[in-house]
Amino acid sequence: MELSRIVVHDSVDLVFPPAALCDGLSDLDVPVEPGGDPDLGDGDAVVAFGPHPSFLDADWVHCIRAGFDEFDLDAYESAGVALTNSTGIHDASVGETVAGMMLAFARRLHVYRDAQDEREWTSEPYEAPFTLEGERVCVVGLGTLGRGIAARASALGMDVVGVRRSGDPVPGVREVFTPDRLREAVSGARFVALATPLNDATEGLLGAAEFDAMREDAYLLNVSRGSVVDEAALIGALDAGDVAGAGLDVFETEPLPEDSPLWGFEEVIVTPHSAAMTNAYHRDVAGLVRENVDRLREGREMTNRVA
Repeated sequence: MELSRIVVHDSVDLVFPPAALCDGLSDLDVPVEPGGDPDLGDGDAVVAFGPHPSFLDADWVHCIRAGFDEFDLDAYESAGVALTNSTGIHDASVGETVAGMMLAFARRLHVYRDAQDEREWTSEPYEAPFTLEGERVCVVGLGTLGRGIAARASALGMDVVGVRRSGDPVPGVREVFTPDRLREAVSGARFVALATPLNDATEGLLGAAEFDAMREDAYLLNVSRGSVVDEAALIGALDAGDVAGAGLDVFETEPLPEDSPLWGFEEVIVTPHSAAMTNAYHRDVAGLVRENVDRLREGREMTNRVA
């Protein structure tokens, strides 16, 4: 593949200004330009948020997200178009988001913020606040995201266990379970953090049976994909008091519909699929694109290639 142009598609504006990435790649000797509906052909590369039919006319498409489930991999394979994603750059941002959610629940910060909105000076009951030190978190999925969560939880003095398909050990994780032991893994955890990709094996991974297995004082944290959780089962578990609450960055339907019951639970923190967001995101993506430009010129395999 010989690159002649890199187009930064307007869709990246959902995350960062296209001009920021163009500037971040301006040192390349390949032309880099913004574009909303580019006429693509041989030698063209596209950096985009999600798929578009015209991208199949390019030679290479880079998705600025780690998740690529919206892309038709078979179509890209058939068209001979390389598809790469942005896995590997979200460990700090997602890990800090999950740590922030756990700290909010433990230190009751979400309750105090709600009280501040009402200008109310209030205190939580004696039994409500707790510390994260010594509490167990089960991280389901120990790739880049899961390892970022595990490292920060470990630094906070938490007991970290995890679920990984291979069952292989991971630094900072005391015990690693295989997916067939998922209910056992979540049963003793105060927090269950989901960091898995969405695929056939993980769709609906947490449902009624898993919520039944969790402690009544446990919190679910989902920074993977909404469909990894049976949302109706989660709402039922929250209503019944089978779990204490949830920190949710992803949902089955996004944006979260106004009539969703999830908005109304005090012990649910809702964030708008923003766990990975940082003002340095464009620089991280630029680093991945630049690395693959170098690899292509050197005839090496592309990093993060998924099709």
